[in-house]
Amino acid sequence: MELSPDCKPDVVSYNTIIDSLCKDAQIVDAMNLFSEMLSKGITTDVVTYTSLIHGVCRLGQWKQATSLLNEMVSKKIFPNVHTYTVLVDTLCKEGMAVEAKGVIEMMVERDLEPDAVTYSALMDGYCLRGEMGEARQVFNLMVSKGSMVNAYSYNILINGYCRHKKIENAVTLFQEMSSKGLVPDTVIYTTLIDGFCKVGRIQDAKKLFSRMQGCGQLPDVQTYAVLLDGLCKNQQLDMAIELFREMGDKKVEPNIVVYNILIEGLCIAAKLESARDLFFSLSSKGLPPQVRTYNIMIGGLCDGGLIGEAETLLGGMEEKGCSPNDCTYNTIIRGFINNNEIPRAIGLIQQMVERGLSADASTMLLWN
Repeated sequence: MELSPDCKPDVVSYNTIIDSLCKDAQIVDAMNLFSEMLSKGITTDVVTYTSLIHGVCRLGQWKQATSLLNEMVSKKIFPNVHTYTVLVDTLCKEGMAVEAKGVIEMMVERDLEPDAVTYSALMDGYCLRGEMGEARQVFNLMVSKGSMVNAYSYNILINGYCRHKKIENAVTLFQEMSSKGLVPDTVIYTTLIDGFCKVGRIQDAKKLFSRMQGCGQLPDVQTYAVLLDGLCKNQQLDMAIELFREMGDKKVEPNIVVYNILIEGLCIAAKLESARDLFFSLSSKGLPPQVRTYNIMIGGLCDGGLIGEAETLLGGMEEKGCSPNDCTYNTIIRGFINNNEIPRAIGLIQQMVERGLSADASTMLLWN
């Protein structure tokens, strides 16, 4: 860090820049600045190390984060609650809830009380692993500590139950919130609506969608997306189209995810002309199709026997700045195989291999 001779940077100056670099994912530059601090004899502190740990954690480098933690402790620089929480959160996102729990135990041994953010991170880690019993135990521990549980904590556990199709547990928690004086927000309503849709309880999802508006919680684009997806996947396309139109009336701007859902719903219902029209209208709406959008449309065309049109769409992807992926090739290759177009399927397999992509299990099963 080059400064004028009259300006001597201190630990605060270095920490500010290191923290900024870490937030911008420029970890190499941050570590170089950290090394410069050490070489100039500038004392590092808990803020320095926490910023670096947070930076490497955001890149999923939990081993380096653990190394930095051990290094700071060896220098008698003691981590604070935020330092440990960052590490707990990263370990949980890596599926290492047991190790994350060990970090919390280490905190307690050092007379540092984990806060709501720390426990919420651990609870989410258990939910990600499907260990809902352990997640509930963490939640109960938070409840026993008084005012630690908030709407965010409830949403983590409700989302975990919904993700693992334990919808009744999720509903019980949702109902419990009112007795605790907590008001469910749009995120929580959306989570539970999605949970109902995932288990085919569309009527309950629609009732909850109406209830949230009656309670003054306005659905956002994500709320509409999950309900649209549920309607399309449960053969209620007409109602999905009606809901899509409602978005326009309510001034909720559809994003590419919403259009993907609707195009897929139209394809499943064999309404290819409508799906095609919607697909080709996207660019004029300022929403160029993503690879997922192409995959849906190509799959719909293949299922409808329009293999030539699907191949044309594949050929034009890169001209539109969208590169096909494994799913794109597997989708159209399966289409060719299902329509007994074996030579054309072989040609696409060769093209896929040349691009470093590979066939998935479904494609290989058809091929064999």
